[in-house]
Amino acid sequence: MKILVVDDHDLIREALQGVLKKLTRDPVVLEASNYAQTMEAIASNPDISLILLDLMLPDRDGFSMLAELRERNPAMSVVVLSAVQDRANVVKALDLGAMGYIPKSARNEVMLSALQLVFAGGIYIPPEILAREHLSQSAPRPRGVSPTDLGLTDRQLEVLTLIVQGKNNKSICQMLNLAEPTVKNHVTAIFKALKVANRAEAAIAVNELGWRLPATPKL
Repeated sequence: MKILVVDDHDLIREALQGVLKKLTRDPVVLEASNYAQTMEAIASNPDISLILLDLMLPDRDGFSMLAELRERNPAMSVVVLSAVQDRANVVKALDLGAMGYIPKSARNEVMLSALQLVFAGGIYIPPEILAREHLSQSAPRPRGVSPTDLGLTDRQLEVLTLIVQGKNNKSICQMLNLAEPTVKNHVTAIFKALKVANRAEAAIAVNELGWRLPATPKL
């Protein structure tokens, strides 16, 4: 497994080496300290599985870089690693396709659990963020409500699964062999059923409802 750590601090990259060695057997950990090095690493290693991305880089805005990485490399999971912990940044990162948002202040055990969740197909959201301010700005959703209870069809559940995996509409169209207007209609229906406004809040809603979505939709 190849993992790319993108951070301009040597100490952070060194610390992550130890965590990543516990994540998987014999990982190949690549490092980059800026946008240019990141693109070079990806071009030389198209089989990278995971990118750990710091939002504060010297030569590129982290959010625009995240959007570019998800657009150009949909098969690579991107997890944000940031010193900033606030609702706006978490929502924006998840809505741009990040599979998780890990505070740099997190203990190694927490970081390891977060990455394990991502590799299992989930999205990691810092519990302290959820506790401090509910991201969807609505009452917590009760567990026990099923997708059928909310009127979601099997196809919409497949689309939701891919949304939670950080896929954009273009990727969903390709994976499910659907026209873009059809996917947009499904996304709109899903947001309405979950009472959310964007992909980030949809992922949060799935987590609150306790749904176990399949890692890969049945095509």
